[in-house]
Amino acid sequence: MSEFKLLINGDLVDGDMEMDVLNPATEETVATCARASEAQLESAIAAAKTAFPSWSATSIDDRKKAINAIADAIEANGEELARLLTQEQGKPLADATGEVFGTAAFFRYFTSLNLPVKVLDDSEGRRVEAHRKPLGVIGAIVPWNFPMILMAFKLPPALLAGNTVVLKPAPTTPLTSLKLGELIKDILPAGVVNIIADANDLGAPLTAHPDVRKISFTGSTATGAKVMAGAAGLLKRITLELGGNDAGIVLGDVNPKETAPKLFDSAFQNSGQVCIAMKRLYVHESIYDEMCDELATIADNAIIGDGLEQGTQLGPLQNKMQFEKVQELIKAAGEDGKIIAGGDVPDKPGYFIRPTIVRDVAEGSRIVDEEQFGPVLPVIKYADVDDAIDRANASEYGLGGSIWSADADKAYALADKMESGTVWVNKHAELDPAIPFGGAGMSGLGSELGEEGLEEFTQLKIINIAR
Repeated sequence: MSEFKLLINGDLVDGDMEMDVLNPATEETVATCARASEAQLESAIAAAKTAFPSWSATSIDDRKKAINAIADAIEANGEELARLLTQEQGKPLADATGEVFGTAAFFRYFTSLNLPVKVLDDSEGRRVEAHRKPLGVIGAIVPWNFPMILMAFKLPPALLAGNTVVLKPAPTTPLTSLKLGELIKDILPAGVVNIIADANDLGAPLTAHPDVRKISFTGSTATGAKVMAGAAGLLKRITLELGGNDAGIVLGDVNPKETAPKLFDSAFQNSGQVCIAMKRLYVHESIYDEMCDELATIADNAIIGDGLEQGTQLGPLQNKMQFEKVQELIKAAGEDGKIIAGGDVPDKPGYFIRPTIVRDVAEGSRIVDEEQFGPVLPVIKYADVDDAIDRANASEYGLGGSIWSADADKAYALADKMESGTVWVNKHAELDPAIPFGGAGMSGLGSELGEEGLEEFTQLKIINIAR
């Protein structure tokens, strides 16, 4: 039987089926894990529903103690979890370690929050109070690019608010989530958190289930639309953190040599498999050639390889489907523009693509218009900054964006014109658990993180008392 089991109603159980999980750096099997059937999904939802009355009645202080205990367990097993994360996801071990311990920090952050009763009116004629109540069973669906940290966007605020949870990781990266189930099964009462794994076949029944009161989903825009449709019949709450095509706009007053490394990191972290990675870079014509050359040099010198190997800076694409998609986009980019770094695939096992820089390309090319979600960056020349803003805003996405300038005031004014959920100035893709995060346009609905993210897991209840 598999070492990696499902967590259902406080018990670690074998799946009705099993599935292999591949290491994207070697294309070899890391482990065989439990795979849930629809009947086991039903059991997990039923367990969460049964556990809800008691957990929601538990004091918020006791809920905080449990959440902190989960953070303790993650930290105590941090090295094991990080190594497992690298093996199933591909990212360098240092990055995986940062993600694991960052996950613990996110859990602890939410224990600093409360859901106080707010008095809206306390006059002679009435007293009006605003209460925040838990929703019930939460379906949390997590993608494969950051299996741990994105789980921490959902699980701790859901638990703090008094909800119970059915957690479903991505089929290609289930191991760290299933391991988490093993670590927390004795920390929480039975049924409060249930963790299942599937082969992309249980998302729809989880989303449409009448006993699930909210879906918190992170993933592609196309799948997010299906989640929204599945939830519509029951008018259940949804939070959708979806795809992006983040633009960075670089003004002509920056130093290319100093700025290029920061831009590169903004685009190529996790081999570009970041929803808020910089995916389009607009550079003023006065520094365009120099910036392209600097970025190409950094790309050529980047060390790609197995995330467990010392010195690796960039790992593989996480799965074969994404690997093939990015290759297709790069091929099209070579026809529309000029590839000045990368663009090829090393002659070895694994889903590796060398970091790729494309210049002399513009809107209308797939590499600019679509979300690449891989190690490739189109660099686009502009002459007028207002034109660059307009071009950046023309995308259907609106997750993040950034302005880069030596003049902070000028950058701030331009940031206000960008149409995205977050705009950074002289940085990109920074996340903090205390800062709300969400997208505009086709990049999502609702907010995660911060007090706003916590409130997304609650029902607002007004009590209006006559005097």
